[in-house]
Amino acid sequence: MNFSFSSLPNALSILRIILTVPVVMTLLNHNYSLAIVLFFVAGVTDALDGWIAKRFSCQSRLGSILDPMADKLLLAGSFITLFVIGLLPLWLLVLVFMRDVMIVAGTVGYFLGTDASQDELLSPSNLSKFNTVLQIALVLFLVITQIYPVAVQWTNMFFIVVATSTVLSGADYMWIWVKQVILQERR
Repeated sequence: MNFSFSSLPNALSILRIILTVPVVMTLLNHNYSLAIVLFFVAGVTDALDGWIAKRFSCQSRLGSILDPMADKLLLAGSFITLFVIGLLPLWLLVLVFMRDVMIVAGTVGYFLGTDASQDELLSPSNLSKFNTVLQIALVLFLVITQIYPVAVQWTNMFFIVVATSTVLSGADYMWIWVKQVILQERR
């Protein structure tokens, strides 16, 4: 097996995908302390893969697909599990899921419907990055409140903040795609 340093960001994204299973299992088993540790490790891999790729100029098309895929799998698995164990409301799960479906469909449609280069890197919008941070924070908050039931009164407010950022992020992507289509038609 030939492994180079430039493969490290993609390996970290794959590790995050793999970590989804133990995160979900620990949540289902109400082992919240281990779930926090695993989720934290997954978060570190998320920060590291992007930093390494940018810092050492080893960004790749595969990485631009793997990184958000790993984020989506980890968050979707966590959100579904938090709903199953009664910590997340169905309306928020559906909202987050619909946004993600829209983003995947829009991205595929964009690349199929335009003359986008195959070498073009997929990059999330700043609002989407902020939304991901809020979603990660919500998962951590919900799990931490199971261990230390402090600040539970802020749970509904947190749901509203994440719902708002989810809607705004989805609208931001739609705006970005509309601008791209308009630019393509002007060429």
